[in-house]
Amino acid sequence: MAKDSADKKQEKLTKSEKKAADKKSTQKKKKANPFQKFIRYCKDLKSEIKKVVWPSAKQIKNNSIVVLTFVVISAVFLSLIDLGLGQLVALVFG
Repeated sequence: MAKDSADKKQEKLTKSEKKAADKKSTQKKKKANPFQKFIRYCKDLKSEIKKVVWPSAKQIKNNSIVVLTFVVISAVFLSLIDLGLGQLVALVFG
């Protein structure tokens, strides 16, 4: 009895495996039209763009000020390091 149920389970598994293999082979045969792919891409793109949370003008202004301030501070810092190292090289080799 146990062998019969095991055989039936094995048979069911092989049938389901065959169905899965058949589905894969038919999917490989059916290639999507490039125009359909492009249309699907555009629809997906439109739906993703709708999900984007765009920053307000105030947030953009604040973030821009922070970035510009950081750039200026970094430029001054690197200029001072360059000036100091230049003076050191002139002192040593000069």
